[in-house]
Amino acid sequence: MDQRVVIKRTSCQLMKNIFTFTFLSVVLLSSCQFTTPTNKPSHDIFNDTLVYQYQTLHERATDCGNKPDSSCTAVNIKYPVFKDAHMLNDTITKRLTQMFVMNDKKPDTSVTAMAKKIIQSYDDFKKSEPKSAIYYTLDSYAKVLLQDSALVTLECGGYTFQGGAHGASYTGFINWNPKVGKNISINDIIAGGKYNELTKVAEGIFRKNEKLADTASLARDYFFKDNEFALNNNFSVTPTGLRFIYNQYEIKPYAAGKTELLIPYSSIKNILRPNTAVSQFVK
Repeated sequence: MDQRVVIKRTSCQLMKNIFTFTFLSVVLLSSCQFTTPTNKPSHDIFNDTLVYQYQTLHERATDCGNKPDSSCTAVNIKYPVFKDAHMLNDTITKRLTQMFVMNDKKPDTSVTAMAKKIIQSYDDFKKSEPKSAIYYTLDSYAKVLLQDSALVTLECGGYTFQGGAHGASYTGFINWNPKVGKNISINDIIAGGKYNELTKVAEGIFRKNEKLADTASLARDYFFKDNEFALNNNFSVTPTGLRFIYNQYEIKPYAAGKTELLIPYSSIKNILRPNTAVSQFVK
């Protein structure tokens, strides 16, 4: 065979291999470009959340010695402090200092002042009743339940005993609009003139939970004013609905404890205001 023919064929084969390699390289590179994951941010509602850290306050009476907090007079309070959110922090402080204050007493201006006052009250009691085995207790908290750029929901609660027949417990909520720096009321969520409809839906759920007929009287077992069902202002915004809590003594005897009532958004969808903190949860 002529040497020139062999060289020509070899050259052609080499060019073919180069072309094939180049083509496959382009395809592979293109494929990599199309399959490379992009770090797209999640829904904007979860951006720009407030920064916070929990603080703990712990005070004990001088006669506690080596006893655990559960066996002597002690105050324990845990709560979040938000960065650059003074109004929210003040609201949390007020809730913590007011939740167990009777109507005829002035609340303290700080949790530290409240704790010291409880310890001082116990010390004064022991001076007058040195043989008494009674000790005081306050365990309270505030905790973040939900947070995004449109809403911060906190639960505030606790238990206290400062003499008397029994202690008292409480659970309350703060629904905060971080964009405008204020508490969210039920009127910010429910359309104008629709509160009665909300109450009607809530009563239906309440009666179902309590196993009451639609016409059953509320006079015997409940403490509603004029024996008519009513919502209170103690609610939290949740992903599934508006959660109301009636605390001890509010609508039932002490032994019955607290009563919870969840109103699903699906049952009040037609009376909700548009573009509110709950809009993100409404399907």
